[in-house]
Amino acid sequence: FALFRMAMQGATIGGAALGGAMIAAMDPGWVLAIDAASFALAGALRAFLDVSHVPPRAPGGGLLADLRDGWQEFIGRPWLWSIVAQFSVVVAAVGAAESVYGPLVARDDLGGARPWGFALAAFGVGTLGGAFLMTRWKPRRLLLAGTLCVFPLALPSAGLAVPLPVAGLCVVMFVSGVAIEVFGVSWMTTMHQEIPEEKLSRVSAYDWFGSVAMMPVATALAGPVEALVGRSRALWGCAALIVLVTGAVLFVPEVRNLTRATSEVVAARALRPSSADAEGSVGRLG
Repeated sequence: FALFRMAMQGATIGGAALGGAMIAAMDPGWVLAIDAASFALAGALRAFLDVSHVPPRAPGGGLLADLRDGWQEFIGRPWLWSIVAQFSVVVAAVGAAESVYGPLVARDDLGGARPWGFALAAFGVGTLGGAFLMTRWKPRRLLLAGTLCVFPLALPSAGLAVPLPVAGLCVVMFVSGVAIEVFGVSWMTTMHQEIPEEKLSRVSAYDWFGSVAMMPVATALAGPVEALVGRSRALWGCAALIVLVTGAVLFVPEVRNLTRATSEVVAARALRPSSADAEGSVGRLG
């Protein structure tokens, strides 16, 4: 998962750099056309995936039945729904701070778009660093390590509220990039470890929906909130929300105690999937 996320974040950084170079060399319309073609190419590449080893599955009970089934899996795990609820606030606060307030602070206090571009680049480099770190570090308490690394996501909001000079802002953006990748790898590992494979897509749908549900509301309200309380107070509020909800989720015992499965447990699951899965979560907690 660390290597997967490293490739994903590296492609994001490389794509932005390539897009900038293409814009400098040709008309933006052609750049957008090439971008559209890249989606078609990415879709075509999936034809080369070898899925012959995947056993066929019986048809499901329909959309509503799948939604109910996924909801039962989702709501039955306190560690899962509590962290998704946490991230509905965290993603909203980060989105408001970095998508709305960040460019405004850069324009008014840092000298324009260029320093904000440096800060975003530092975040991107940080994500690569965090993914590389997770290729070497395997925390035993996956969710505890990941959740503790959500606290640094408050740093960019606080840095913009001050505001920090460009160098300081780049540092906090780099640190937050490292931190979010530690969480991201820990979260992916936990999901694949704890959720039955045949339920994973349904549970992931609730995970993604819940995590980003508040983002449109937050970005829409960012302007009115700034007009009401001022930009600095709004940014401090974003930082406080991140710290508050992250501290709250640490009160969930499963978040503190769920541990990474050893290779012996994984092997036992492969041999005895039904009994191992039934006992797995209980055995790893406490």
